[in-house]
Amino acid sequence: MRFFLCEIVARIVAIYLCVDCGRMLRDGYTEREIRAFSPDLVVWLLDWSRQVFQRDTAPVRYWMEMGHQAVCLAACLAVAIFGWLPNG
Repeated sequence: MRFFLCEIVARIVAIYLCVDCGRMLRDGYTEREIRAFSPDLVVWLLDWSRQVFQRDTAPVRYWMEMGHQAVCLAACLAVAIFGWLPNG
């Protein structure tokens, strides 16, 4: 039962993150700017501190962030389709 619940939670979280990453990629392509990803909790709480990279002024950082979001989208899509395979 515990494995089943973990599987469901993992897929729900993966679907949410897949939608979020897809939305960020779509907005990044249309608006030609993307916000920097940071795993730091303090940066998430202080939303104003996140940097925005524009395609015309910082193309390398822009494409790095777009690539990061694309990899996250692919990983979340794989977890949503195939499920989480824990070690143990």
